[in-house]
Amino acid sequence: MATLARPAPARVVCFDEAVDTTHVTPLLLTTLSAFQAGLAAGAPWGRVSFGGTHPGVLPPRLRVVSGIASPVYLAAALALLSERTPPRARDLVSRACVGVGTAGTVVNALSPSPPERVWSVFSLALATASWRDVRRERRAR
Repeated sequence: MATLARPAPARVVCFDEAVDTTHVTPLLLTTLSAFQAGLAAGAPWGRVSFGGTHPGVLPPRLRVVSGIASPVYLAAALALLSERTPPRARDLVSRACVGVGTAGTVVNALSPSPPERVWSVFSLALATASWRDVRRERRAR
C-alpha cells in the first residue's frame, strides 16, 4: 500500500516576497494608453470615459485630450520598464502614477455613468501597484 506524502508545513509569506509586481504598473499604463488611443481614433467608447456624457464617439476636443494622454501614459510605462531610466526619474514617475491612480479612483467611482465606474477598480490597481513600486525603490536605496 502506497503512503501519501505529507504536505509541507504552511508558511506565511508576506505579499511583498511572494509576488513580483515589477511589470504591473507598466502593463496598466500601456492598457490605459491603448484605451486613450482608441478614444482619440474615434472608438465609440464615450459612455465609459469623460463622465459618460458622450455616448458613442467623443467630440473632437475630447479626442484631442485622449490623443495627448495616450503617448504620455505610454512614455510613463516605457520609463518604468527601461533600465536606462535614472532611479530618481523612475521614483518620480511612480509617484505621479500613485497620484493619477488615486484621483482616477475617486473621479471614476463618482461618475454618473455606471459603466465608467468600472475604471475606478482599474485606477485603484494603478495607484496600488505604483505605490508598491515607490516602496520597492525606497527599499533598494
